[in-house]
Amino acid sequence: MLYRIIPFSLILGVLATAASAEDDPHAHHRQHAKQKVESAALATVNLSNTSLVNQHGKTVGLKDDVIGKRIAVVTFAYTTCTTVCPVVSAIFSQVNKKLAGHVGKDVELVTITVDPNRDTPARLLAYSKKHGAGDGWSWLTGKKDNVIQALNTFGAYTVNFEDHPAMVLVGDAENNKWYRFYGFASPDVIADKVRELLKQRKQG
Repeated sequence: MLYRIIPFSLILGVLATAASAEDDPHAHHRQHAKQKVESAALATVNLSNTSLVNQHGKTVGLKDDVIGKRIAVVTFAYTTCTTVCPVVSAIFSQVNKKLAGHVGKDVELVTITVDPNRDTPARLLAYSKKHGAGDGWSWLTGKKDNVIQALNTFGAYTVNFEDHPAMVLVGDAENNKWYRFYGFASPDVIADKVRELLKQRKQG
């Protein structure tokens, strides 16, 4: 199956034409989308080997099995979302293509559900296929307490999962150097940060 690359400007256009803030539960996310994201802030991430389940139904440790010593690109979504999450996943799909040759080797894309009660591995697998996910792109769910622990690790937990922050983290887990993009960073900006971290590894 072929996956068409969607221009980032078109992605933001979809957000801009959605429902008004009056009846739109994602209005605060759309405010982020209007901002041009070009830089990231340093983030503190203390990875633990939280037990989660990937889209293939395999139990995995977040630190050792999913990320390991790779550069990680992490975001958050839930499959019943009809606005923000599909856009974030579309952005990740483009990042996946831009980093071809690295994803699944020295780079791992990670999407963690914020709705583990409904997002089963089978549901995540079906959703991931819509975005062209393959090896090197993990979609994670699991026991609610474990998912909350993982979300807290990245500063992404909210009591109401629909209010989860729109963000992407890019990090070198081996050197514990992490960056956080708030809002909707373009695929180019995200991919460039990954390449920067890869380059720093070679220089180090």
